Amino acid sequence: MDSNYDLVVIGAGPGGYVAAIRAGQLGLKTAVIEREALGGVCLNWGCIPSKALLKNAEVLSYIHRAEEFGLRFDNFHADYAVAVERSRKVVARNVRGVAYLLRKNKVDHIQGTAVLRGDGVVEVTPAGEKVIAKNIILATGSRSRSIPPLPVDGERIITSRESIVLSQLPSSMVIVGGGAVGVEFAYLYRMYGVEVTMVELLPRLVPTEDEEISPLLERSFAHQGINIMTGSTVTRFESGSDGLIVKVEKDGAEQAVACEKVLVAVGVQANIEDLGLESLGIETEHNCIKIDDKMGTSVPGVFAIGDVTGKLALAHAASAQGVVAVEHLAGMETQALDYTMMPRATYCQPQIASFGLTESQAREQGYGVRVGKFNVRANGKALAMGEGEGIVKLVIDERYGELLGGHMIGPEVTELLGELTMTRLLEGTTLELGWAVHPHPSLSEMLKEAALDALGRAIHM
Repeated sequence: MDSNYDLVVIGAGPGGYVAAIRAGQLGLKTAVIEREALGGVCLNWGCIPSKALLKNAEVLSYIHRAEEFGLRFDNFHADYAVAVERSRKVVARNVRGVAYLLRKNKVDHIQGTAVLRGDGVVEVTPAGEKVIAKNIILATGSRSRSIPPLPVDGERIITSRESIVLSQLPSSMVIVGGGAVGVEFAYLYRMYGVEVTMVELLPRLVPTEDEEISPLLERSFAHQGINIMTGSTVTRFESGSDGLIVKVEKDGAEQAVACEKVLVAVGVQANIEDLGLESLGIETEHNCIKIDDKMGTSVPGVFAIGDVTGKLALAHAASAQGVVAVEHLAGMETQALDYTMMPRATYCQPQIASFGLTESQAREQGYGVRVGKFNVRANGKALAMGEGEGIVKLVIDERYGELLGGHMIGPEVTELLGELTMTRLLEGTTLELGWAVHPHPSLSEMLKEAALDALGRAIHM
């Protein structure tokens, strides 16, 4: 294997492998170095296996409502271990797909841990192999954060990484953190009969979403039997006879919550340690690698993408950053990414999908705001599916009709998000979105109706 490359990518997650493939397409001699598995956390222990498990949970949710659909079961049993096994098969197939795409695009895959040695030299341990690169992309991703009151031991107190391969579920669990990871696992485990308590420091679940989304999710979760403690802080834990006693402070009073396991889902931290950043003088900020609009670091020829940049911890953001970095170093024209307008999707049931500014953010930034809404309950396809919870909410610049943000909770709304981001990209307004003929019956009609509502012309609500 030739050790001289136009580009070496360190990390083969959704940022790294996409960057490597794009570089291969552009004719750059490229290698990707990965210390664990191709696809990184997202493909192996995050996005993909969790969606496979959540699909199982969705099927199970319909079985819980079987009589509503005229279905009856005798001696029904849901085997969670089989669900986990299915999710691992999905992962394996995806990993093989990434390996194939790297080979197809003539990208060398080097197994090991990379350390920057300066002057374009990257050392790969434990073998001690050295490769030389004209350009380097750092795509080392992130790992789950922990908090002092709950030291992760991988057994009783776990992160999403352990949780995703947990084949035997506990009877009860406390989930600390009410963001996307927390609510997805809460829904999954509750559908399989686990007694779930969610603890969130801020006043509402999914606190970064629009203010009208959180109450609808909390109502749905309460109906599902999930115990929700918002505005609450975990102070400590004790070992109990059958597991753990988690001490939670809310409104100045301490409560004790018994459980078998605790899942800590309080965000991620960038993997910047032991990379050799200091020896090269690569600038960091808030424990992340500082980058410019082209993904360049403070050192020429060294770029960074994905979670390690601290911009937006989403797989598709990392992939987009990877393409920008590679096309820039290949001499192509690129456009700066707008992280505010990046789509965001959460796959509990009901699903949550959003992009852009919330209503309060838009007002705080001085926009004249108009809002268009449509209730899921008024959509024929949703009712036919047996799904009536949720809303579509569009935040609009009242002067031009431009989409400032879109916020949805309801059935399959993650699949509707692309139309809104495309409308924004093409500088469309609520006028065009309302004009566009949508198929009937379909969930996509909710977007049209919300746009029409902003103009005072909604038909079905």
